[in-house]
Amino acid sequence: MPREISRRRFLEGGGMAVGVMVLGASGASLLAACGDGSSGKAGSIGVLEAPRGTLEGLRQQVGPRLVRVTSPLKPCVSDPSGTACAAAMTDLANPFFCEDEPGAFQTLGWFGAFEAHPSPYAVAAETTADIAAAVDFARETGVRLVVKGTGHDYQGRSSAADSLLIWTHNMRDITLHDDFRPAGAGWSRGVPAITVGAGTRWLEAYLAAGQRGWYVQGAGCTSVGAAGGFTQGGGFGSFSKRFGTAAGNLLEVEVVTADGRVVVTNEARHADLFWALRGGGGGTFGIVSQMTMRAHPLPKTLGAVMGTVTAATDDDYRYLVETVVRMVPALDNPHWGEQIGFGPGNTIRLSPLFVDLAEDDARAAFSPLTQWVDRHDSASSSPIEFFTFPFADLWNSTFWDKRSPGFIQRDLRAGQNSDLFWWESDAAQVAWYLETYQSRWLPRAAFEDSPAALAASLFAASRRAPFALHLNKGLYGAASQAKARDRSTCVNPAALDASALLIMSSAQHQVYPGIRGREPDQALARMRSADINAAMSIVRKATPGSGAYLNEADYFEPDWQRSFWGPNYQRLLSIKHKYDPTSLFQVHHGVGTDR
Repeated sequence: MPREISRRRFLEGGGMAVGVMVLGASGASLLAACGDGSSGKAGSIGVLEAPRGTLEGLRQQVGPRLVRVTSPLKPCVSDPSGTACAAAMTDLANPFFCEDEPGAFQTLGWFGAFEAHPSPYAVAAETTADIAAAVDFARETGVRLVVKGTGHDYQGRSSAADSLLIWTHNMRDITLHDDFRPAGAGWSRGVPAITVGAGTRWLEAYLAAGQRGWYVQGAGCTSVGAAGGFTQGGGFGSFSKRFGTAAGNLLEVEVVTADGRVVVTNEARHADLFWALRGGGGGTFGIVSQMTMRAHPLPKTLGAVMGTVTAATDDDYRYLVETVVRMVPALDNPHWGEQIGFGPGNTIRLSPLFVDLAEDDARAAFSPLTQWVDRHDSASSSPIEFFTFPFADLWNSTFWDKRSPGFIQRDLRAGQNSDLFWWESDAAQVAWYLETYQSRWLPRAAFEDSPAALAASLFAASRRAPFALHLNKGLYGAASQAKARDRSTCVNPAALDASALLIMSSAQHQVYPGIRGREPDQALARMRSADINAAMSIVRKATPGSGAYLNEADYFEPDWQRSFWGPNYQRLLSIKHKYDPTSLFQVHHGVGTDR
């Protein structure tokens, strides 16, 4: 069936979104053609006669797991001020609720780029066979596929109104291995490892691994998916200088390729595809059903540096920025991670973490900054605090309830796992409308060889927009074994030579395109994105030849192929053509995708 005809028939039957994130009324015609969900009856098409390439044929393969998708915002279209709409808004501020609903999204849109729309239908996959059936259907009909595990993607890759959604949320089995050996690799000794299903959240993986005294390298945000776009895009977590990226810790991946085959990939089997899945981008080379990752002994202690320093004058702030720039090489080692923020209002915000490092050593690393504060009465500051606690308590919700009430938020819905929580600081990433989000690797050479010049550029950028240096997302000072693993991935080599990743972003929260009285402020978005564009242009000029982290990059990233993958792009493109010659899998700024 020609792609154009089959897509049109799917949309005519399944229904496009009306306004934003609401299933259109035309979906009734498809139900009439396909029968009433659970009954399996299909008008004139018998249960055993439904051809492949029809929704009824897909339903016969996956059963009740083919579901119609309705947006939780539907009540807000007819009555934006009603109680049902208010309840929906409360629900949509909960990341775990957004993950439980195939029609909910954590990123609602991006100024000038996209608005999130649900698919009319989803395959609520529970097995790899369910994923393969959806892939076969899309290949035979030309209907676009999108994939949602946890829906954290910033660039709208988990949504499209004219698509079939593969929703992997229910695939959350976790298996712990004391002695894992990749199939066919011929290892004489195995390693501790954890296998996670495609819908597993990192918090679930951390809690399971912790039962064995293990740590698995993943995201700082607890509700991010462990086997989705995060890991396939590289996967920089809070402790990547100690353990490397999530991609570098992959041992084996089960993936459904464009021809519907289920392929097990590792260093010995389909090694080219395995390389591409470790940093080449989610939803690009196939649909992952499960991943197996290396596990490490759990660190003993975790520490934090918290506080702010505000300079009284621009000259003082210029000096402070250079002080921090000159400090960064001392933090460029496996102990350190997380952020140092700059601006607004001549402020430096501290939130770095340190692993298995004595508190006195952490204080010494920050002494250039703390000594400056002690010498300047004109500087205002919240106390710069250093504290440590057992690393094992990092994901212990009871610990945080006692130590820092309000530091975490729990999923309080009835019947939910009481262990699930998210950091209060991550709440802003739920139900947000992005104005822009941009990143840039800052090479170690800039800190070491020309700190004054780098500091001048960062100061100039801070005049236009706030930003943060993510120490954990530069791998120059990473542990040698971790760095060696990451060199075997397709992650941009610029990350290996960087001391930090600079991120600038702005967003509006709990605004909903198409919902009367709750739409984003387009004028504000235009102004703030222009400021960040101007600030980032200063940083780009100061870092020629660098790149961006593809999971946290500009929707309009210039020269994105080189920026995301550097010299690895051409090899990735050849692998894409080998395993997906017709580009069945397409995502924004994905390998082999022009748009």
